[in-house]
Amino acid sequence: MQPSLILRSGRSAWKGPYFVAFPNLKEALINNVAIRTQARGCTILPNFVGIRFMVHNGKDYAPVMITQDMVGHKLGEFAHTKKRFTYKMTKNK
Repeated sequence: MQPSLILRSGRSAWKGPYFVAFPNLKEALINNVAIRTQARGCTILPNFVGIRFMVHNGKDYAPVMITQDMVGHKLGEFAHTKKRFTYKMTKNK
């Protein structure tokens, strides 16, 4: 089995891409409802385009709208797990 050009990743070719079967995929596309998932390692397939996912980042669920450019990547790449560091100056009394 040859891996396709779209779904090439670090996973071995004979295993194929890792994805989770979402039973409510068509319902989410029709009703424009977000699918909540913790499967950050799930590969984005072409039939996910146009669907909104709520991907768990360790604390909250981050909204991710799937576009054509995201096909072949992982869901976790678009839900960042670390916050940006900001330094807040304190007032001296």
